[in-house]
This record gives sequence, structure tokens and C-alpha cells, in this order.
Amino acid sequence: MNYVNGFVLAVPEGNKDAYIETAEKFWNIARELGALSQVECWEADVKDGHTTDFRRATKAEDGEKIVFSWVTWPDEATAKAAETKMMEDPRMEEFGEMPFDGKRMIYGGFQTIVDKRA
Repeated sequence: MNYVNGFVLAVPEGNKDAYIETAEKFWNIARELGALSQVECWEADVKDGHTTDFRRATKAEDGEKIVFSWVTWPDEATAKAAETKMMEDPRMEEFGEMPFDGKRMIYGGFQTIVDKRA
């Protein structure tokens, strides 16, 4: 089964277009390094939880929207190799300042255990 890098972050609402542009640039590099897919989701209906939630997890501030995204890879080895190569890729420097606070981004790698599609 595939390997997935998942991300949750808070993005200032006014930076939506800049975020999309950054995600598009990222996809070009990730695809070249073996990524199978990239999905970027902009908050439409994110409710406050009782114990925790996306906003508290990212320390979202007023005027920020939650982004939930993931990149799929054929396997963990490809994802790890791509991460190393990305950090050395000069195109990453062209991104400039990110349209979000990366210190509040939640991310991790996951082994797929169920993947159903219609």
C-alpha cells in the first residue's frame, strides 16, 4: 500500500491564492521525485471540538483558514528520499516566504491501512 505525508496548517484567509501558487510549485517538484498525488483542501466547514480540534492544534488565529492536505507516494523509501532531495533542490529557495506560519504546521508520514474508492 502507499505511503502518505499528511499536513494540517492555518493560512491567513488573504493568502489563499499565494498558498495555491506555493502548492502548485511544490507539486512540480514532488511529482518529479516520485509523488503519486497531492490534495490540498481549504476549510469549508471546520467545527470547534470539545477537547481539541484543527484550530487549537494549529493555534489558528482570527482570519486564518485551516488547510488539510496530503501527498501520496508509492512507498516510504520514495517519500524519504524525496524529502532529502527537496531540501537540496535549489527550486525550494525560489519559494521565498511561505504564505503561512510553518512553525504551527502539523505533519507526519503514514502507512496506508485502508484505501477504498468508488
